[in-house]
Amino acid sequence: MRKTSHLWLYFATAVALGLQSCSRNPVTGKKEIIFMSQDQEIALGAQSHPSIVATMGLYEDAKLQNFINEKGKSMAAISHRPDLPYQFHIVDSPVVNAFAVPGGYVYFTRGIMAHFNNEAEFMGVLGHEIGHITARHSARQQTSQVLGTVGLMAGMVLSDKVRQMGDQAMQGLQMVLLSYSRAHESESDKIGVGYSSKVGYDAREMAQFFGTIKRISDKSGQAIPTFMSTHPDPGDRFTNVRQMAEEYQKANPGQYLVERERYLRMIDGIIFGDDPKQGFVENWNFYHPELKFQFPVPRDWQYENSPIQFQMAAKDGKSMMMLTVAEGKTLDEAAQNVVKNYNFKVLENKKTTINGIPAVVMVSQIQQQQQQQQGGQTAPQQAQDPNTVVQVATYLYQYNGMVLAMHGMSYAPTFNTNFATFRNVGENFRNLNDPDKLNRKPDRIRIKTVARTAAFKDVMKSFGMPDSKLEELGILNQLQANDQVQQGTLVKIISK
Repeated sequence: MRKTSHLWLYFATAVALGLQSCSRNPVTGKKEIIFMSQDQEIALGAQSHPSIVATMGLYEDAKLQNFINEKGKSMAAISHRPDLPYQFHIVDSPVVNAFAVPGGYVYFTRGIMAHFNNEAEFMGVLGHEIGHITARHSARQQTSQVLGTVGLMAGMVLSDKVRQMGDQAMQGLQMVLLSYSRAHESESDKIGVGYSSKVGYDAREMAQFFGTIKRISDKSGQAIPTFMSTHPDPGDRFTNVRQMAEEYQKANPGQYLVERERYLRMIDGIIFGDDPKQGFVENWNFYHPELKFQFPVPRDWQYENSPIQFQMAAKDGKSMMMLTVAEGKTLDEAAQNVVKNYNFKVLENKKTTINGIPAVVMVSQIQQQQQQQQGGQTAPQQAQDPNTVVQVATYLYQYNGMVLAMHGMSYAPTFNTNFATFRNVGENFRNLNDPDKLNRKPDRIRIKTVARTAAFKDVMKSFGMPDSKLEELGILNQLQANDQVQQGTLVKIISK
């Protein structure tokens, strides 16, 4: 009975707060319940920015940074919320992506900058991301989640039928929230068409870029069914955005900019793909030329590199490893911080030397957090199901004035089986002194002028591009192998 009362009190409070937080959306003009004020949005963006920079790094290119600042500010000025403290950044990631954080923070990866073929494509995506901010999508999503979750909790207590549904009801709620996200993406596409058109760019090129996204998705084999994705299918978006752009231009006749040549010359030399100085994988080994170390990557594992950590995992998802910088100046200090920060229960602990490098090796379990009962009392800890206990092999290395931590993790029942893999990686961490790896240069986008009219595949061959890169180059240039490319056209190639 007490549980029901508390849930209803929570629900009533949430609704009351919502009613008090009713405001008019600056884009739609409709009144809606919002739990996040504009000051909170700005604070959230300011708090998130350092973490984004630490995780991804900023791409240092003054020419490109000046370009996105100029275009971003011109678009922000005609947006529905010109008073926000907008910031625009290029992050050092090869992934093709752009994203926005509440309060006016907009980010483009160098990967997406390399894939744009003109300014109009960039401006369309810029308008889309500013649209997420001006339409307050993050705040609206948060409100939907709070109301939906609380409503479901109350319903599960009060209704036998809903309570019996349990997981199915929660899955249904999640699908509703996914539909909100898809609606937000579509709304931002419409806003992006409007904003980019208002500042004089051809929004039909924004649609063209969704064709690039679809080819990237098809090539990776990771396309997500539309009904399960928070983003609409890129093929659908191509059709919808092009239609919106054409309707806008019909209603507002004029000259709309594309600016292909100017944009391509601006990205000439941009790094493409992984930057070796941040570390790279080759022949199932990870090499870090700047920090001068290497270690093996288990064959057929998937991996992801970022400026602050390297992660790799078995395809079945049942074991993973992670390398990161440990907190502390000495091995002892780092070991104490690791145990404290990850709530480890240490089962084994020894100091050793690995390939001449001072090290500590630990085997631990991640302890289950104790729950607090009402009145501040700690509830007795229940015995854990072994299938939910995570066991960890940790290797700490005192290396080049820092301590690096390598963690190998799996559930307890399979830990002994996976330990051989963890040990092979951990015990083969070593110095990197191979000049070929230490001096590896990144691939870059180079802009070339086509000497004579020919099929795209023949143009690429004339620039010395191998057949194995033809599809990748086709995606970059928005061309198919047999498309005719006219003499004098600028195209992208990949070289050092």
